[in-house]
Amino acid sequence: MVEILHPTELARAKDTGVLVADILQTLKSRSTVGTNLLDIDRWTETMIVEAGALSCYVDYEPSFGRGPFGHYICTAVNDAVLHGMPHDYTLADGDLLTLDLAVSKGGVAADSAISFIVGTSKPPESVAMISATERALSAGIAAAGPGARIGDISHAIGAVLSEAGYPINTEFGGHGIGSTMHQDPHVSNTGRPGRGYKLRPGLLLALEPWVMADTAELVTDADGWTLRSATGCRTAHSEHTIAITNDGAEILTLPKQAQP
Repeated sequence: MVEILHPTELARAKDTGVLVADILQTLKSRSTVGTNLLDIDRWTETMIVEAGALSCYVDYEPSFGRGPFGHYICTAVNDAVLHGMPHDYTLADGDLLTLDLAVSKGGVAADSAISFIVGTSKPPESVAMISATERALSAGIAAAGPGARIGDISHAIGAVLSEAGYPINTEFGGHGIGSTMHQDPHVSNTGRPGRGYKLRPGLLLALEPWVMADTAELVTDADGWTLRSATGCRTAHSEHTIAITNDGAEILTLPKQAQP
């Protein structure tokens, strides 16, 4: 289903997007050497509840996971890249951590992910990989607007990732979002321009470039959820929820302090 939001729903989507972004920034500031992933999950639960919002993850039970996810945020460390289930792991200096959060408030969901390096050790290869996903995300957003097509976004994202030298996995990518977290259309991280669904004002999309340093192959953890690189290489993931407007694309998942 492709859902087009009414202007009143779009206003609520902006509120949800800011909430998601603010929670992620708070978690980033608290995620230091010695932080346990389960603490991050508990902090997330507290902030969602205090905001009067709902988690999109706790009861989520799609075909690609094993049972309800049961946690409030995805925490992926180093070779983990998607659907990282929080567990008893203490962050170390130089760990590459991805936080992926989707929340619903006022009947509208928003979804965002950030990758960053914990502590003071900053491996150059990891810094470059995170930067590549952020640049690809910016390129995808720039390609979105009324009259553009999904393939235009996918092509823009893929061009940046390919130029940076990263293999691209097409099993998982961006997606429509609205009253529920995962909707049509699917937004692959590579594609052909001029193809696919034509974008309309009121459409919300979650764009999420993600890469693994030297492979496009994923393996699934014993928890049935966490996806890792098949070679054990590091990974990175960046995501924003955007709204298609009459003038282009508006990023909804910017923190309050970054709002125009």
